[in-house]
Amino acid sequence: MDEDDFDDYDREVELALYREYRDVVGQFKYVIETERRFYLANDVTLERHDTEHDFYFELTMNDVWVWDVYRSDRFVKSVRVLTFKDVNVEVRGDKDLELPKELALDE
Repeated sequence: MDEDDFDDYDREVELALYREYRDVVGQFKYVIETERRFYLANDVTLERHDTEHDFYFELTMNDVWVWDVYRSDRFVKSVRVLTFKDVNVEVRGDKDLELPKELALDE
């Protein structure tokens, strides 16, 4: 596989992942972002744990969709993440994401 073929494949896989996200986002209540992954979930618990010299976050999610191009099954029953980095948890609004028509992807 030459570099152009690989780039085309990579673009197609990312586009397919975006389309899957667009199709499933309405089924989830929360949008969660960590330094390594992006998640959609219906149940989220975030706890801060203090240690002697630092702290970390424990993030527990249930009924989860994982933004990961390399996973064959992105739907997961539960996920637990331990991180020293920032965690962003947002409650989705009732309005679904709509791209402006000039940015919309034709299917």
